[in-house]
Amino acid sequence: MSRLSKSSRRSLLSTVSIAALALCAGLPAAHAADSDNITIMVGGINKIIYLPAKLTEALGYFKDEGLKVELQSQPAGVDAENQLIAGAVQGVVGFYDHTIDLQAKGKEIEAIAVFCKVPGEVELVSSKAAAAGFKTMADAKGKTLGVTGLGSSTEFLTRYLVDKQGIASKDYSLLPVGAGNSFIAGMKQDRIQAGMTTDPTVAQMLKTGDAKVLVDMRTEAGTQAALGGLYPAASLYVRNEWAASHKPQAAKLAHAFGRTMAYISTHSAEQIAELMPKDYYGSDKALYVEALKASLPMFTKDGAMPAGGPETVLKVLSAYKPNVKSAHIDLGKTYSNAYLANK
Repeated sequence: MSRLSKSSRRSLLSTVSIAALALCAGLPAAHAADSDNITIMVGGINKIIYLPAKLTEALGYFKDEGLKVELQSQPAGVDAENQLIAGAVQGVVGFYDHTIDLQAKGKEIEAIAVFCKVPGEVELVSSKAAAAGFKTMADAKGKTLGVTGLGSSTEFLTRYLVDKQGIASKDYSLLPVGAGNSFIAGMKQDRIQAGMTTDPTVAQMLKTGDAKVLVDMRTEAGTQAALGGLYPAASLYVRNEWAASHKPQAAKLAHAFGRTMAYISTHSAEQIAELMPKDYYGSDKALYVEALKASLPMFTKDGAMPAGGPETVLKVLSAYKPNVKSAHIDLGKTYSNAYLANK
């Protein structure tokens, strides 16, 4: 084996030192030398509720902030959350309610940009089940309900809506069926009689006549009726520790998404759809635009947390999660608007 020169040894030691520091900080070594390289996991990147992630990239706002952002997709938000906790990614685009659930488990993550004031979720019932008498959530007894994944926000919301009708958890079943085509297949095959999903899947199933709406949480009025208040949902969340030690990067991310929310509030569904990849809408762009039009009111205009929203989310989770109810949650640690204002 050849002996290393002094310069080679110094280079090797430097590389090892950087990697060691990265490990000590709980960050991947690849990000130690260039912390403006950021990986964000999205809980289903083609869902309209998470559209701001891809739109920010398409508009060039990440680059404007000097960031190199890689977007990855994970069908269920709970899986994306696990990647964040493991330190494999720096941020997650998912539901804000995970920040509260995780704090109850001793882990601190915070939303630094909020995309949606409401869940954007719809509880669909198959046309077959509806014809057989499944008309409201009170008819869920003995049925199998679809969610994206166990531990996901769709599970949180589904349980709340059913439990509110006085139906015990043992009297209905939850089945993880993912989103998009896998959700559609689950309902068509009658593996689920109802399930929670988002646009554009909602628009597709209503157009084909395979499903009907049971609960619509795409609007403020529908969400107020179902949950009793605004329910901030889709957001960018990061580990509190990471945000504190990477304030410039956290602020750049928040700024980029804040600009995107302003763009959404001032542009048409048609203009936004033009910036989306073709595989987001396939052969039916008109249907995608229609779904997008129905969804635009749910987005925030600036990325800030809506007043009263965190309290509604805490109420919903506390209703059926004993660990959340007894945890004395500090909502101030579950989100921050500060990064939108500072840089």
